[in-house]
Amino acid sequence: MAQLNLTNRESNLKWIFGALIVATLAGCASPQVVSVRKPGDADLNCAQLKNEYADALDFEAKARKERTVTGTNVAAALLFWPGLVGTYANTEEAINAAKKRQELLKELATAKKCKSII
Repeated sequence: MAQLNLTNRESNLKWIFGALIVATLAGCASPQVVSVRKPGDADLNCAQLKNEYADALDFEAKARKERTVTGTNVAAALLFWPGLVGTYANTEEAINAAKKRQELLKELATAKKCKSII
């Protein structure tokens, strides 16, 4: 009978450990890295440039949000710190790409004499 209880405990521990691993890996954020240049950028009109600029701002905001201290990030740091390091590196790449995209779109808007895309 004692053997049966030990087996149940082991089974429960394995299940909990597996759930923690899945939760940790799911908590490793991977914000999307926007392409700095897209095909057809040069053909966009002022309204389209404004929309693309708003999208680039949104990508940057989402990437920055992944860096904030959340319960998921704290759990990832405690349980699987390499995942948190990878998330930080990915957010840096996503933020930089979004900023470069914004700069490109501003340059295109200036060249097309758009009033403002910001």
